[in-house]
Amino acid sequence: VMNPDHSVVDIRQTKAACICLLYSYSVKSDCLTENAEGKYISPFHDIPIYADESQNIFHVVVEVPRWTNAKMEIATKDLLNPIKQDVKKGKLRYVANVFPHKGYIWNYGAIPQTWEDPTHKDGDTDCCGDNDPIDVCEIGSKVCSRGEVIKVKVLGVLAMIDEGETDWKVIAINVEDPEANDLNNISDVKRLKPGYLEATVDWFRRYKVPDGKPENRFAFNDEFKDKDFAIEVIKSTHNFWKALISQKAKAGELKCKNTCVSAGDSPFCCSVDEAKAAVGETCPCGKEEPIPSSVDKWFYYEKK
Repeated sequence: VMNPDHSVVDIRQTKAACICLLYSYSVKSDCLTENAEGKYISPFHDIPIYADESQNIFHVVVEVPRWTNAKMEIATKDLLNPIKQDVKKGKLRYVANVFPHKGYIWNYGAIPQTWEDPTHKDGDTDCCGDNDPIDVCEIGSKVCSRGEVIKVKVLGVLAMIDEGETDWKVIAINVEDPEANDLNNISDVKRLKPGYLEATVDWFRRYKVPDGKPENRFAFNDEFKDKDFAIEVIKSTHNFWKALISQKAKAGELKCKNTCVSAGDSPFCCSVDEAKAAVGETCPCGKEEPIPSSVDKWFYYEKK
């Protein structure tokens, strides 16, 4: 499948999960070109963090398009880290709709080459990282495609504490969005999109309640931090990732194999043949399962 941004996505539907395997891609950037060979890459490790470092423009891999419910994410513990739908007790996972929200209320994704280190206790949240790339809520007008690689400018960040772990939520906008020139900091979002940030806090606070879990908490009295703060947070997670990929930090169950970053003598270097073999060994396409009717159900809770 060819996405609008020319990224190539191979979608394999199985009973266990829907997996998007990213190939080499092209975006409007001098450092990135499309490889005619169709080389497999890791969206966690191989896509550069920056689209334009001098302007603090970052790449984001879209995992969940706005308004959809399927809980998709970069599978950090799978070889080459495909985008994959979570499975719990043998069933595909969907995020619940807590009134008045329907699905994800932004394009949701992650910045590649970042990592929230689970051994590092953050001084602001007093909690360790969640062991994932840093999350992004892209608030532009376009509904993106799953697996799409976009360029964003950062506007701010929310410090969520999810079951005792630090889980930063970066607020950003696609640089190609018609509103991008008007949105340059978190204060602009408050002014031009009234209610959106409050809805974002409400969404993250209550989205796990239908699953029987408690409400999430936030640092900084539930307030968003500004652009400069957010960029420093992203840079710190990039430094944690660099320690991970250079074997200075313990990977644990994370899969760090990549086809573009690590040198040939690194255990994390994945050859073209190894990558093709791994993809070839994946499960063949199974019969597509219908989306459960429960995915459209609304849950009602009083706000505390």
